[in-house]
Amino acid sequence: MPASTAAVMAVSQRPADLATLRQPSGEPAWKTIPSWTLVAKDDQVIPAATQRFMANRASAHVVGVRASHVAMTSRPDVTLALILQAASHH
Repeated sequence: MPASTAAVMAVSQRPADLATLRQPSGEPAWKTIPSWTLVAKDDQVIPAATQRFMANRASAHVVGVRASHVAMTSRPDVTLALILQAASHH
């Protein structure tokens, strides 16, 4: 991605709040609806193997991409293709 985009992202992000990980969630949507996952192979936040594990558990349709944690920003073409694939699923 352009260095200017990365710079804006670097200075505008807030630290994660660990309290959000302790909040209970409802029934996972992936248990009842089809799922699609974009696995970012160069993610330094969530390892690709962990992403694949979660995708497999959800029986998700998986697309891999050479990208960082923000694949939706650095690879919008692949992200859009995945969204369109999911939207056209019946």
